[in-house]
Amino acid sequence: MSIKQTPWMAAGLSVTLVLFGCAKEEVPSVAKVNGTPITAAQFDAYLEFKRLPGQDDKRREALLDRYLEREALAAVIEQEGGLNNRLMDAELNEFRKEMVISRYFDQFLREKVSDEAVQNYYATHASDYEDRKVHVAHILVRTQRGMSEVERKARLTTAQEAYSKVMAGADFAEVAKTYSEDSISGRKGGDLGWLKEGAVDPRFSETVFSMQPGDVSQPFETAFGFHVVKLLEGPVVVKRPLEAVKGDIRYQLRNQAKQAELERLLSKAQIVKAEGQ
Repeated sequence: MSIKQTPWMAAGLSVTLVLFGCAKEEVPSVAKVNGTPITAAQFDAYLEFKRLPGQDDKRREALLDRYLEREALAAVIEQEGGLNNRLMDAELNEFRKEMVISRYFDQFLREKVSDEAVQNYYATHASDYEDRKVHVAHILVRTQRGMSEVERKARLTTAQEAYSKVMAGADFAEVAKTYSEDSISGRKGGDLGWLKEGAVDPRFSETVFSMQPGDVSQPFETAFGFHVVKLLEGPVVVKRPLEAVKGDIRYQLRNQAKQAELERLLSKAQIVKAEGQ
């Protein structure tokens, strides 16, 4: 195997190749750069880090050539000086710490928060993933901030008129199409679909979740205006499937596990600040 001559090497870099598994070396080397051995283990770790395929001999040799060139170039630059080594050392140390901490917790959390742990948490906290839902339709007569009391009462009168028609036997859906100012649901006979408890205006939620299927509410006011509501179905309890919540559970468990492990590790550390610092 040989190293291709490059402009860097022509400038005086000394790269000496050593056969793999040479008997004179205690540790198998692939080369020496300015007298410093480069081991097969170092090169293999580089390939693994870069996720580069090194099984093919020709490909491996090309990658080795590039790896040794960069090693040689860095070595010569360090010898010639001119760089702020103090700042470089600080940067390298910060990178080392970040890498050590992040790699440790990546491995720790991967083992600690397994699929089984997520499933167990879901099973033992079933009620946390249950929602009460209702299927409702409404007629909305909108109000606006700044309306006078006379205008607001006129809006209430319109909502009461719609309510009276429904209570007199008119079809709720037809009344909604005529009176509702919620254009989206109004075109569907006022149908809002299934609503989760607590996911809508508190007054609206409190009213509909106290009703029985078929009930129609008297007009009541929220920030949106006056509503007349019909409960179509429910309330029912719906459990969210594991697939829908496992990401949230994993995130929660990882945060808890990481915080506990941080506290454990820091409890083993000794930090003594110098006086005056």
